[in-house]
This record gives sequence, structure tokens and C-alpha cells, in this order.
Amino acid sequence: MKRYRTWANLLFWIVVSFLTMFPIYWLFVISVKPAVELFSTPDVILKSVYWKNYINVLNDETLRGYMANSLIISTGNAVLVTILGFLACYALSRFNLGGKESIFFWTITNRMAPPAVFLLPLFLLLTQVYRVGDFTLLDSKIGMILVYCTFNLPFAIWTLRPTLDSIPKELDEAAFVDGASAWTVITEIVLPLARPGVAVTLILTWVFAWNEYLLAATLTNFNARTLTTGLSEYVTTTGTEWGVMATISVFTLIPALIIFSLVQRHIVAGLTFGAVKG
Repeated sequence: MKRYRTWANLLFWIVVSFLTMFPIYWLFVISVKPAVELFSTPDVILKSVYWKNYINVLNDETLRGYMANSLIISTGNAVLVTILGFLACYALSRFNLGGKESIFFWTITNRMAPPAVFLLPLFLLLTQVYRVGDFTLLDSKIGMILVYCTFNLPFAIWTLRPTLDSIPKELDEAAFVDGASAWTVITEIVLPLARPGVAVTLILTWVFAWNEYLLAATLTNFNARTLTTGLSEYVTTTGTEWGVMATISVFTLIPALIIFSLVQRHIVAGLTFGAVKG
């Protein structure tokens, strides 16, 4: 019976893996097919590869600019959110703040709200409140980095707090007795122990900012336009360039796949770091 159960589990995960990976494989198939073949009888197995879509995308200066914007915005937001989230969780974990559980719950409710609710307030903030002369944060990389903090910072706090709670406070107290400053305790004691949770937060917030579409499509025009919003430019009244759209989608997948493959060990450790509290 145990042997059959093992084979059943193996078969189950093979089916799940196939269902998960097949859309990605089919996306790649669409990206390496000429436009004429896309509307013919689809072939699951590739018989020939058409690389012109990739060449066109790589040679497109506008798309390269969109990719650079996505990298700057997602990286800047991930770093800023992780730093702020870590410091906020340290305060919630170490200090006896009145109503800190209510503060923690309030941050989570901000993450639960749909992004469309914040479109109008964010637009007004970027165009009116944060205005310096003729300069506004609308359609700027700094503006998008700050906008994404609205949604990614609550997630970072929610992710990092169990990690900080799992680190004994006695380590801080012992360091203070030895004359260490608060900054020394944070950077040399707490941060190294919380590295798995910090890595998970950094990667997930980076992916969220990299993949986001609605806010970027509404609050950017050209200067800060991201790669995901560039897809909409290929849906026109004369037709849809499916091959180019699939190629751009493949390019959006590559950075996330590389990062996840490099830090997979830290992701698993970070997600389980606060599961058992000593």
C-alpha cells in the first residue's frame, strides 16, 4: 500500500507540474512562430523556430527603455519597502507600543483593498500635492516607487514580523549591556539572523512591482512606462501582434525565474523561519 501511495503522489505531482508549466511552454511556442502560423492548426511540438520576434524586441529602443524602467522601479521599490518594513517590524517586535496589534492589522487592511480604489487619490497626490513648480511625480520613476509602497509595504510588514518575533529579545538586551548602540544591534545582530525573511520579502516585493500593470498603465505615460504596460501598445485597431506580445511576456518572466532559482534556498527558509517559535 505504501508503494502504491508513493507512485500515486509521484503521478499527482507530475500532472500538477505539467499543468503549471504548459502555459509557459505554450507562451514560448507562440513567441517563436511567424504570424501566419499562429492562426493555423496549432502544433504542440515545435518543428521550427522563428527568432525574428526576439530580434525585433531586442532592437526596439523603446522596449529597452521600458525594461530599464521596470528594473529601476521594481528594484528601488523592493529595497525601500524591505528597509522600511524591517524597521517597522523591529519596532513592533521589540517595543511595548500601545495598540501595536491594531497598527499591524491596519497595515494589512491596506493590502486587502483593491488597487483600483487608490487610483484617483494617487493621481491627485502625484499631480497636485507633491508638485514642485512644473515638476510632478506623475509619470516618474520616483513616483512609481512611492506608489508601490502603498501596497508592498503592508505585505513586507506582514511577512517580516514573524521573523523578527522569532529572534529572542535577550540577544538585544545582552548587546545593550555590552554597550552596543541600537543601530549596532539592528545591523549586526538582528539583521543577520533575519536574513532569510528579508530575502523572501525583497524577492516577493520585487516580483509584485515587476508584474504590476494597472497602476503603471494609469499613472505613467512614457518616461516611467514599464515593460508590462508596453504590451498594450501591440493591441491596435488593425490587429494584435500576438508573437511580439508573447516575446515580451517571455522577457518579463526571465528575471523572476533567474532570481527565484538563485535564492530558492532562502525563500524556503524564510517562509518557515517563524513557523516554530522557541
